[in-house]
Amino acid sequence: MRAATTAALHFGALVRDAETLAERARGLAGGLAHFGLREGDAVAVLLRNDPAYADVMLGCRIAGIYYCSLNWHFTPAELEYILNDCGARAVIGHADLLRAASAVLPRDAPVLAVGAGPGFIEYESWLDAQAPYDGPLVSPRGLMGYTSGTTGHPKGVRRHPVPIEQLPAQQAAMLAVVRDVYGIRAGCRTLVSAPLYHSAPSSIAQHTLLIGERLVLAPRFDAEETLALIERHRVDVAYLTPTMYVRMIRLPDAVWARYDISSLRFVASTGAPCAPEVKRAIIERLGPVVHETYASTEAGLITLATSADALARPGTAGRAVGGAVLRILDDDGRECAPGEIGTIYARQPAYPDFDYANLPEARRAIEREGLTTLGDMGYVDRDGYLFVCDRSSDMVISGGVNIYPAEIEHALLRLPGVLDCAVIGLPDAEFGERLHAVVQPASGAALDPDRLAAQLRESLAGYKVPRTFAFTEALPRDDNGKIAKRRLR
Repeated sequence: MRAATTAALHFGALVRDAETLAERARGLAGGLAHFGLREGDAVAVLLRNDPAYADVMLGCRIAGIYYCSLNWHFTPAELEYILNDCGARAVIGHADLLRAASAVLPRDAPVLAVGAGPGFIEYESWLDAQAPYDGPLVSPRGLMGYTSGTTGHPKGVRRHPVPIEQLPAQQAAMLAVVRDVYGIRAGCRTLVSAPLYHSAPSSIAQHTLLIGERLVLAPRFDAEETLALIERHRVDVAYLTPTMYVRMIRLPDAVWARYDISSLRFVASTGAPCAPEVKRAIIERLGPVVHETYASTEAGLITLATSADALARPGTAGRAVGGAVLRILDDDGRECAPGEIGTIYARQPAYPDFDYANLPEARRAIEREGLTTLGDMGYVDRDGYLFVCDRSSDMVISGGVNIYPAEIEHALLRLPGVLDCAVIGLPDAEFGERLHAVVQPASGAALDPDRLAAQLRESLAGYKVPRTFAFTEALPRDDNGKIAKRRLR
């Protein structure tokens, strides 16, 4: 099935219409085939948010090639592992990022550079010279996303190809889920400013290119610029994260008053739980357009929580969506009663099945009766609403009491001067573990540990207040954007 596109791409002053995007995608697919790449191969992508990402998303669909998006914040050693593991047959990236990683780039693969890059193939002139793809009709692939690696090295999630005759039904089911959870529908105008090496913004961008009217791609997130872009392009769908919510909420009233954002009908959020107070505040600002989902690279989009759900059941990640199966199991595999915390297992049938590149045994380790888990802990209430407590590996046991850091992090994010934070458990001779908070202050903020602890005691039980604090300019993150707590420990 050929990758048709209906959307125009807007990136600053650059505009590419659907016909141009389709032509460039066919050229990229043809050029990769000329390099010898075949169905099921992988291309590594080391790009910041850039129009070239649209070429990759659409061109790889045509050729049946996976694209493996690399976090450009990674060290060369981290990049080297993923480049080797995914078996990259070609690399496309920004010239400066490629130069920094040159020592670990595959020696037997062509390297295409966006921008001037001595020693690399200049991407735009190369693309202009390529003949359109004329190979066989193949099942489209997509992002080969790498997990955060909480139990070792990151693992590449590779979706299985769908037989051609089954594609229409599978794609219809997928589009229905994307419509419900991300708000993507025919004719939509979507704003994405989160890095496209994350699976959620990548999926949203790709589906907008396929069925939307306009994809507004920003090089990076800026709170006020987000409002300006919504007004300028009459954006009706936006992908935002809880951290972005916090920064938008902190904009003065006068800034909000400058922009008309009445076109916005759907805000999608996934990747990290959102503190109930933050959710309530952003709904007050944007209206009842905010949606949250529980999802994973492996299981796909599992739940949906509307603004009404968030206000009625603070902290919920919503109910199963699109035929998703969701179960909470105890350590013996028995289903937990409503309200009882256990391990979250799930499956979304709209997604093709998957394996881990080069690690078949890793898939078996997270599966039970056809459902998979990432080790997240949570419960469902009597009405089927999911509440996520924390990752089991992040749970802290202090003095015999189970403590879920996510609750404490939510409370910290509400405090003035706190831009971001993470709470972890450190060894303690008396209690086994003690709570330790690592805080990233907002620009110009001067934070005091004793003051933070006192403020937390106003909303948390004493045993949940971290005993020690540290401050940092930036928290380390994994390739999916989540805070890398294993590095903090």
